Amino acid sequence: MSHTLFTQVTIIGGGFSGVMTAVNLARLGLPSSEITILNTLRPAGRGVAYGTRRMEHLLNVAARNMSAFPDLPDHFVNWLRSRSEFDLIRENELRERFIPRVIYGDYLRSLMHHHLPDARLVDAEAVDYANRMVLLAGGGSIEAGRVVLATGNEAPADLPGAESLQENPAWAGNPWLPWHERLPPDTESIVLLGTGLTTVDAIITLRALGWLGRIHAVSRHGWLPHAHFRGVEYPDFPPADTDLAALGLDRLAALMEDHCARLRAMGANPAIIVDKMRPHTQRIWQGFSLEQRLAFTRQHAARWNVLRHRIAPEIHAQITSAQLTGQLQVHAENIEHVEAAGARVRVHFEGGGQLEGGLVINATGPRTRFSSTRSVLLRNLLRRGLISSDDMDMGARVDGSHTVIDRDGGVSPYLLALGPLLRGTYWETIAVPELRGQALRVAETILGQKSTPAAETPVMMEYMI
Repeated sequence: MSHTLFTQVTIIGGGFSGVMTAVNLARLGLPSSEITILNTLRPAGRGVAYGTRRMEHLLNVAARNMSAFPDLPDHFVNWLRSRSEFDLIRENELRERFIPRVIYGDYLRSLMHHHLPDARLVDAEAVDYANRMVLLAGGGSIEAGRVVLATGNEAPADLPGAESLQENPAWAGNPWLPWHERLPPDTESIVLLGTGLTTVDAIITLRALGWLGRIHAVSRHGWLPHAHFRGVEYPDFPPADTDLAALGLDRLAALMEDHCARLRAMGANPAIIVDKMRPHTQRIWQGFSLEQRLAFTRQHAARWNVLRHRIAPEIHAQITSAQLTGQLQVHAENIEHVEAAGARVRVHFEGGGQLEGGLVINATGPRTRFSSTRSVLLRNLLRRGLISSDDMDMGARVDGSHTVIDRDGGVSPYLLALGPLLRGTYWETIAVPELRGQALRVAETILGQKSTPAAETPVMMEYMI
């Protein structure tokens, strides 16, 4: 039977972005009884990133930089002290440790229960918004004064030929669903399409499960994530009196290459430059012209992502071990299409090569073309012009307060957005150091409060151990 709930703020999405928006609303004075979180598939507070139940999946950032609050940088480390398994770990060691993601999910759940005792948690899928009502799959609805779109990352885009594999048990089109429940025997191969963080998770899980077959990982460049490292002091970048956002793409790229070469000459890791760019990245991206943004995604994004999205050293050591033993083979190939091959799936490469796997997992990364979203909610909002694509067609168009801009260029009186939906606006918008500031900013916008410096400016992030 249809039902209606009444609330002032409805947040669509129960991952980090959605829950921390709700938590910040409560911290800033909104009674939690005025908040509804719409969530499905996973417990609220966990989302895709922290919904894993596997202890081998670690955070990609040291504990010291994983506070959920931009104004309380030690909050997560202090919370870890409440757990018995961390009692005997020295402070400096705990701060540098890469914690299992399931424990970080526990942290977010604890914040939710502490700050949102009276919030409504609704296990349902939002499919539309009209007349100040969020419409639910199955016929329910929620009256909402303001609506926050915190829908997170989408599953990877389909590869050519994948439409014929939807019922094939050897095909895993969504790497965040439990593919490990249908592993082939060790005599078979597993093919991972992509060489990013999701592929790393899959390899680590296969090793933890004791699966001994051959693993193939395929991507255009064949680049696996790098490990975090111990950095050196390098005060020469950015150069004094240089506005990085004013350089433009070509001059900025040349400057970075020059300083990377200097670091190599010193015997230091050039990824230090990427770390030093982090406080400036969003401002630089917003200063680029559309042509420069498109050029960056074509020419530099793959390399940037490899240097930017690094992994825990102990995880990197396992990946390296898998390569050295020959279990893991990495292929630099462009994927042409996929097709069924009996009980297997065959992957065809441009140029004529191919691989077959008893399990093939699409780990090519989240779908980023906003106009082709699979979300019923977002498709309906786009169709009716309540939201619009940004210039890059990577997400929703918003203003500086995270309020949605509609198809006609008007500011929505009801809709706000954050997280991966703002990839085209900010570029860097998927990691906790950025998302925690966005969640606070959205809460301030809803409550009409002035933005704090912590919400406006990314915290200086030290990703080196």
